[in-house]
Amino acid sequence: MSSSTTVMVEEQDDENWDRPFTAEELAAIDDAVLQYSATTSSSKRQFPSNDSDGLSDKVSRRRLPDSLFTFQQNGSTAGSCLRKSTCPAIRYPEISFRGRIVYSRSFDEVEKSAAELLNFVEAKRRTEGQAILGFDIEWRPTFRRGIAPGKSAVLQICGDSKVCYVMHIHHSGIPQNLRSLLESPTSLKVGVCIANDARKMFSDHSVWIKDLEDLSYLANQKLGGDCKNWSLSSLTEMLICKQLPKPHNIRLGNWEANVLSDEQLKYAATDAFVSWYLFQVLKSLPEAEISQTDKEPVAAAPK
Repeated sequence: MSSSTTVMVEEQDDENWDRPFTAEELAAIDDAVLQYSATTSSSKRQFPSNDSDGLSDKVSRRRLPDSLFTFQQNGSTAGSCLRKSTCPAIRYPEISFRGRIVYSRSFDEVEKSAAELLNFVEAKRRTEGQAILGFDIEWRPTFRRGIAPGKSAVLQICGDSKVCYVMHIHHSGIPQNLRSLLESPTSLKVGVCIANDARKMFSDHSVWIKDLEDLSYLANQKLGGDCKNWSLSSLTEMLICKQLPKPHNIRLGNWEANVLSDEQLKYAATDAFVSWYLFQVLKSLPEAEISQTDKEPVAAAPK
C-alpha cells in the first residue's frame, strides 16, 4: 500500500446483508414493538398515532412510514424500530460500508481528499441547502494507568452511501482544506457523542469543529420515552435491525500504525457511514409528542 497516492478500497457485498426479513422475523419485530411501547406507555412522550383503521390502541408498523421497512442499498430506507433486549431471539445481519473507501495519509493526499469533500459540500448546499456528513475519529488507546491516550489519529467522513474518506491525520496533520471543511458551518457533522470528539480534536489539533448534531440526543427527541445514552451500536439495532461489528482487536488497535490495514479502513468507514445513514432514518421519523392527558398545567409566574 503506497503512501504517495490516495488508496481506493472497494468493499465486497456481505452475504445476506440486505436480504428482506422473513415472515417469522417480521412477526417477531411486531411483538418487539408492542413490548417496547408497553415499557414506555407511562412516559409523557410517545409516538403520534396515524392509524386510520380504528386500531389506534395497538402499536403496529403502520405507525411509521412504510418505507422504513425495506432496507435499500442507497441508504434511503431502514428497518423497524425495536430494542435488542425486547427480541433476543433474532440475530441481526451485520452492516458494513460497501462503497469506495478513499484512504489518505500524507499532507498532500489529505489536502486533496478535503478539497473533494469541500466541493461535495458546496454542491449539496446549492441543491439541498446543507450537506450531512457522518463523522468519527479514532485514536490509539492506552492500557496503563497514568498514561494518556494518543492524539486523534484517524478522521473518517462520509456524505453518502458511495464514498467514505478515511484520513490518517496522525501522519498528515491538519492541512488548510481539512481545517476549512471542519470549521465551516455549511455542513452538518453527525455522530454519537460527537461533541466529545470535537473537544478532543480541539485539544489535540486546535481545530474547532462547527455545526454538530448528536444522534443520541436526536433519537431521544424522536423516539420519546425515557432519555437514553445511545451508543452507535444500540441505535443501529434499534432503528434498522442491523448489527454494527465492533471487534476489540480493531477498535482498540494501533491507529497510529504506519499504514492502516484493510480491516481498520473498513471499520472506520462503516462507523462514519452508519452515522450518516442513521441521521437520515431519524429525520424521517415523526416528532415524539406529549399527550394532552399527560400535559401538566404551567404554574403562573409570581407577581
